[in-house]
Amino acid sequence: MSNKVREQDFRDISSVKGLQVGAYDETIDGRGYRYALAGGSTLARGKLAVAATANADATNKTIARTVAAGATQIVFDAGGTIVANVYQDGFLTINDATGEGVAYLVANHTGVTGAGEIVVNLAEPIKVGLTIDVSEGTLCASPWSGAVISVTDQLDMPVGVPNVSITNAYYGWLQTAGPCPVLADETLAVGEMLTIGTGVAGAVEELDAVGEALVGTALEAGVDTEYHLVSLQID
Repeated sequence: MSNKVREQDFRDISSVKGLQVGAYDETIDGRGYRYALAGGSTLARGKLAVAATANADATNKTIARTVAAGATQIVFDAGGTIVANVYQDGFLTINDATGEGVAYLVANHTGVTGAGEIVVNLAEPIKVGLTIDVSEGTLCASPWSGAVISVTDQLDMPVGVPNVSITNAYYGWLQTAGPCPVLADETLAVGEMLTIGTGVAGAVEELDAVGEALVGTALEAGVDTEYHLVSLQID
């Protein structure tokens, strides 16, 4: 196995963060993994995980201070309660007005109870200056931070499949590429493209409609409720 970034084995979990969430590594045979934080409940092995739902209180809000190009700190107008560092390793996107069209990696940030200002420290400098109460931004967590087992509405972003159970609020690896056992939501045929299942949480089924997210391709025929090899194509 490669050791490019890995300090925690692919099948180990830890209550202590060892890497940047979202870090990528792979085995010598090409299976790809992303370092993730489980959110909400335990992530069960072989069940598809998806990104957490975005928070409207951190979406399309104004920047509370004018910021010069080159700065690494901004003040953000949160619309409601924000837990400190929930967006660490995620992104601040300037989505409208002055400075729009650039996303910056978040190093850390303060929290607030109710609507108010939070201070966001960035891991990279602002490239275009921002204007108070004009520039608008959105804080988005890393897709691998607070990951949850998929539900059956097919409205989420697939982020990987754990090879072992990852306890809620623990760190571990989600497989995103290559052969991986995944729970089947229906009979699968070899070569079928697969998407989020609509019958059972954490399962996959045939991708048969426009707009459904691609999870991977069936490597073997399978039956409903069993785990079968899927060539994951999330990364």
